[in-house]
Amino acid sequence: MTARGVLEIALFYGIILAFTKPLGIYIARVFEGRRTFMHSALRWLEAVIYRVSGVREDVEQRWTSYTASLLSFSIIGFLITYAVERLQRRLPFNPLNYGGDRVPPDLAFNSGTSFVTNTNWQSYGGESTFSYFVQMFALTVQNFASAAAGIAIALALIRGFARREQRTIGNFWVDLTRAIVYVLLPVSIVSALLFASQGVIQNLNPPARVITVEGAPQVIAQGPVASQEAIKQAGTNGGGFFNANAAHPYENPTPLTNLLSMVLIFLIPAALTYTFGRMVGDQRQGWAIFAAFSLMFWAGTLVCYHFEQQGNPLLAKLGVEVSASADQPGGNMEGKEVRFGIAASALYAAATTDASCGAVNSMHDSYTPIGGLVLLFNMMTGEVIFGGVGAGMYGILLYCILAVFIAGLMVGRTPEYLGKKIEQKEVKMAMLAIIATAFSILLFTAVSSVVGFPVNGYWNPPGPAGLNPLNRGPHGFSAILYAYTSATANNGSAFAGLNSNTPWYNLTLGVAMWIGRFLFAIPLLAAAGSLAAKKKIPVTSGTLPTHGVLFILLLAGTIVLVGALTFFPALSLGPVVEHYMMEAGELFTTAALNPGIGG
Repeated sequence: MTARGVLEIALFYGIILAFTKPLGIYIARVFEGRRTFMHSALRWLEAVIYRVSGVREDVEQRWTSYTASLLSFSIIGFLITYAVERLQRRLPFNPLNYGGDRVPPDLAFNSGTSFVTNTNWQSYGGESTFSYFVQMFALTVQNFASAAAGIAIALALIRGFARREQRTIGNFWVDLTRAIVYVLLPVSIVSALLFASQGVIQNLNPPARVITVEGAPQVIAQGPVASQEAIKQAGTNGGGFFNANAAHPYENPTPLTNLLSMVLIFLIPAALTYTFGRMVGDQRQGWAIFAAFSLMFWAGTLVCYHFEQQGNPLLAKLGVEVSASADQPGGNMEGKEVRFGIAASALYAAATTDASCGAVNSMHDSYTPIGGLVLLFNMMTGEVIFGGVGAGMYGILLYCILAVFIAGLMVGRTPEYLGKKIEQKEVKMAMLAIIATAFSILLFTAVSSVVGFPVNGYWNPPGPAGLNPLNRGPHGFSAILYAYTSATANNGSAFAGLNSNTPWYNLTLGVAMWIGRFLFAIPLLAAAGSLAAKKKIPVTSGTLPTHGVLFILLLAGTIVLVGALTFFPALSLGPVVEHYMMEAGELFTTAALNPGIGG
């Protein structure tokens, strides 16, 4: 690692820390129904939405009604997105006359599910598949809707801890509306203008046809990019207008836009920790969660950066200079943008996998084995290192329940958190969420890797058929594992060495996205209903403090331990064995020169 690289990471973290309190206070005021400086400009819009939709903002819901509203909203959003994709030829803003033939039913199912579940996995190239209307009306709208739904779930769970002896946890439709109107919309408008000022394009022009300096013709895609770029980052969605995502100069043209993109990814998840502390009446609790986020973020980012800066030892044995100097960056630059370098690429990769945002500015397929392992493990934690918008907050609260339960077992006391007894129902709901997501990742990976059908006398599993021929062996397994981890964690990033646009992957990855979103969120909403109905018990000398260093370490340790015990065997078959093969010099010829090829 270089001093400049570490300074870049520290600058990014400092910006996030500076915004956490003021934005957290603002979000708390919004969802407590109090006036903010934005109400004079936007209250009319909120009121119109309630009037048109028939929502009464003074009527709250039990957790069952809240969950039913979430599911109905998501299913309807999926159906609309699916229909718009399939019917795009008959819709406006389609200068290249793209039709439904570019979006077969399996791909439409996958992409519709992807955007509704805040995953934004893309088995397609955006600029060569969807019309401008689909990009704006279906995908960008779902970027707002799915992110707002995540915030709503988080607020419902926070109310479960904050309230006492109540049967309701808020109103889903009110929470959804306020998240869009007062949080996501203002952030996105300001961010889109900043992106456009730096060169991110925003137009409805058809692709430009130009002649390059070599005299060859070239078609340059255009479109409404800045508006989608803003919400894809602020909503931790990640779906790019272009296939190259944030590595494309029209999406991410300058170091400033790169920094802005990363800040937007962490901005709201970090602020929600302060919102949590404020709403439960103990700000120390929010800072404890922020500290646990930070501890895991720094650990993962520095490990990833170290191994990417260290580079491929096989190249060093061949006499290639891999150390950073004034003339060259050293390390592993394969798959990375020269204009960003190793530190900004590793930071972006760590941030996007920490926060369930599928945006990428480098190709994860080309990362060193341990660099790729960090990205995988970030998602395997359940996306609770800052995490997605809302999803990170309700995910970390799940682990808070587990942490105090484990602590209670160790000292022989009934576990308590924020004055609420953590009993059988809450622990069962937490374990159901963890088991469901782990089951999805491991089962689909196993089936895709080894289960298949005989073709021409050979056993042909459906998963490896999508791999680049050079990406077989442990790296190929890592690519398949990464795909299902990303889908189940609702992340959306990819190793990029796997062709997932096949019926098998489109369908199974889509199912994994539904599992990761709703079999994780629904048990937590049930826990929220149970917690809200409980009495608050007084703190005694035997109560475990949940705001100090001990609890922060216990919380982070619980997350890492659960992830390690669950996924270590799978990681051992992929990035771990690939790392030792590389260190032993057992990758030869072309494979030896590529840290992203597993032999």
